[in-house]
Amino acid sequence: MIEILSPSELPRARETGALVANILQTARSRATVGTNLLEIDQWTKAMIADAGAQSCYVDYEPSFGRGPFGHYICTSVNDAVLHGLPHDYTLADGDLLTLDLAVLLGGIAADSAISFIVGDSQPAESVALITTTERALAAGIAAAGPGARIGDLSHAIGEVLSAAGYEINTEFGGHGIGSTMHQDPHISNTGRPGRGYKLRPGLLLALEPWIMSDTAELVTDEDGWTLRSVTGGRTAHSEHTIAITEDGAEILTLPH
Repeated sequence: MIEILSPSELPRARETGALVANILQTARSRATVGTNLLEIDQWTKAMIADAGAQSCYVDYEPSFGRGPFGHYICTSVNDAVLHGLPHDYTLADGDLLTLDLAVLLGGIAADSAISFIVGDSQPAESVALITTTERALAAGIAAAGPGARIGDLSHAIGEVLSAAGYEINTEFGGHGIGSTMHQDPHISNTGRPGRGYKLRPGLLLALEPWIMSDTAELVTDEDGWTLRSVTGGRTAHSEHTIAITEDGAEILTLPH
């Protein structure tokens, strides 16, 4: 299913996007050395409830997970890159933490992810992973606009990731979003320009480049959800929800 929002629905999409962004930034500011991942999950639960919103994750039960997910935010640490199930783990200095959050408010969902280093340490490899995904995300957004095709976005993302020397996994990528979290079209993190669905105003997309330091192969954790680098190398993931407009693309998941 591909949904196209009417102009009157876009303000609601902006409201959801701002909520997701602000929850992520609040969690980031509070996640310090000694914070437990389950604490982050509880903060998120409370902030979603306070906003009168609904979690897109707690009852999520796709074919690739051992569901339902049962938590409110994905917390992926170090070699974990996607769908990190919150568990009893205390953050240490230098940990690379990815927070991924999707929320439904006013009938419209938004999805975003941020990666950052906990504490004072700034390992060079971790910094490079994070900045590369952020640059790839910016490139994908810059390629988006009315008349562009999905392949243009995938190509722009993939060019940045490949140029930085990273292998690209195509099992999971970006997606359409609207009244539900995951919709068509799928947006691979690499692709050929000029191919795929043609973008038009009112389409919402979640773009999400993610990489692992020395492999493109994933392994599923024993929890049935968390996806890790098969080598144990570090990982990073950056994501924004955007709206295609008459003039280009508007990032909805920026903090206000």
